[in-house]
Amino acid sequence: MIEKSLPEETYDLKSVKLPYLSGLLLKLFVKLLEGRFKFLLSPALFKNAGITWFREQEVPESPQMYPIYSTEARISDVKSIPVADWPKTGSPGSSGFQATTVFDFAEAYRNSKISPEEVAQNVLESIESSDEGETALRAFIAVKRDDVLKQAEESTRRIKNGRPFSILDGVPVAVKDEVDMIPYPTTAGTAFLGQYVASVDSTVVARMRSAGALLIGKTNMHEIGIGVTGLNPIHGTPRNPHNPDHHSGGSSSGSGVAVAAGLCPLAIGADGGGSIRIPSAFCGIVGLKPTFGRISEFGAVDLCWSVAHLGPIGSSVSDVVVGYAAMSGPDKRDSMTFHQPSPRLDDWSSKNVHNLKIGVYWPWFRHATKDIVEACEMMLTHFEQAGAKIIDITIPDLELSRVAHTITIAGEMAQALGHTYDSHHKEHGADVRINLALARALSTLDYIQAQRVRHRMINHLDHVFKQVDIIVTPTTGITAPQIKPGALAGGESDLTTLFEIMRFATLANLTGLPAISFPVGYNSTGLPIGMQAIGAAWQESLLLRVAYFAEQFTEKRKPMIHYSLIPG
Repeated sequence: MIEKSLPEETYDLKSVKLPYLSGLLLKLFVKLLEGRFKFLLSPALFKNAGITWFREQEVPESPQMYPIYSTEARISDVKSIPVADWPKTGSPGSSGFQATTVFDFAEAYRNSKISPEEVAQNVLESIESSDEGETALRAFIAVKRDDVLKQAEESTRRIKNGRPFSILDGVPVAVKDEVDMIPYPTTAGTAFLGQYVASVDSTVVARMRSAGALLIGKTNMHEIGIGVTGLNPIHGTPRNPHNPDHHSGGSSSGSGVAVAAGLCPLAIGADGGGSIRIPSAFCGIVGLKPTFGRISEFGAVDLCWSVAHLGPIGSSVSDVVVGYAAMSGPDKRDSMTFHQPSPRLDDWSSKNVHNLKIGVYWPWFRHATKDIVEACEMMLTHFEQAGAKIIDITIPDLELSRVAHTITIAGEMAQALGHTYDSHHKEHGADVRINLALARALSTLDYIQAQRVRHRMINHLDHVFKQVDIIVTPTTGITAPQIKPGALAGGESDLTTLFEIMRFATLANLTGLPAISFPVGYNSTGLPIGMQAIGAAWQESLLLRVAYFAEQFTEKRKPMIHYSLIPG
């Protein structure tokens, strides 16, 4: 056990105890909050959520509306990672259970062990099987069989002719239903959005398609991405393949489930407040949220523009590397991508962490359940034994940061859905209705104050990264919570659990810095534990190397529900 600590005077995040609501009580609460008596409920809820306190704080920094880290490079000088520079083979990763990787598919295709057409049939059958029974996984919202088979036929022909587009040709890839993909509508997990089929691919999908990926369907998600358990009474709640009685994490829940269950080695996720990293941690896989502006948001539902990030979720670090290589780089249809240097993959598979400076803010790091802290501290020991340096750091104003993120993401979502609210708000799940009702009670003063805090937190982390190379924390404060049966149809409001899940995630969204979640073990009941590393702007390659090092010391376990798409 690592015995290091700092005075806790600057650490101000607290666990909270708020009432759990479901069933008739939840329905009554939603009705009151949306009705004429909301003015009686909002003050108490704002006080419990920290918003009343937040309004009283003096933050003199000027507002920073986007977490932009400009470089001197011109957009014409910045290039995506060429296919020739993508990894050609997978690197040995964790011990124990070995999920099928991107490279396993590519090798099987090139050795004529199996074809993309056969894999497509296996995928379609497996998805259908996964949705049967009382513990249906519900990883997908929509799968178009004819489209999948047509893609597979074209990929089989290219590979047979020795002309694959890339290592991804014919490899199954799932897409969160928050980004546009022909020939699907985009529902964002709702009952009413997505009335029309997308006419143009989002940039991330277009880049996957140009790499030959077998795009197998649109994955389920926590409705509009405003929750982190994955609960979705509309399309069904995705279940954790490691234990289907537990949540998968959100909001990229279906993408995480699809990867963990072996339905694909790689999926596209979206992360506005931990939504790539949380399902990755809960499902025992790897998820990367790149630097703000590193991956184009063109074609994504415009829900929370200043904290939103798209990124890869994969069964291993090497799968995430390929996904990142395919999706990253500038895009003339998204001006936020103009500020980046060219993405690189330098030394991502190096096991050398000698003299790597790892920053740990101990009161924050240890604000998680005992089993999570122990697993993450054990991984720190491996880094230390390999020559890395563990450095005590302090990050002030974490409570300010938490509330600022809450106001920012909720306020932006409320504004984004403003044109649908009057006619469709009753079609949302109960938890979404509560969150949107509260978000609509926020003011422009709250939003501007939150952007002042963003400026402050960017400055705080800039100071920290003058001392260290990365910051590490657990990914979540708890492992995947149990699904309460009464919530499946009617929804629930469980803010206590939400705060525990999100404790370590939102700082990287507010500041736009890259962060990765990777597995470091399991709790006593077999649920996965994830660890997070946060890097300075544009340091994705370093984060991938850190996760790859950790992968060597993590013995993976086969999920309870898992499908093998390549027999034998």
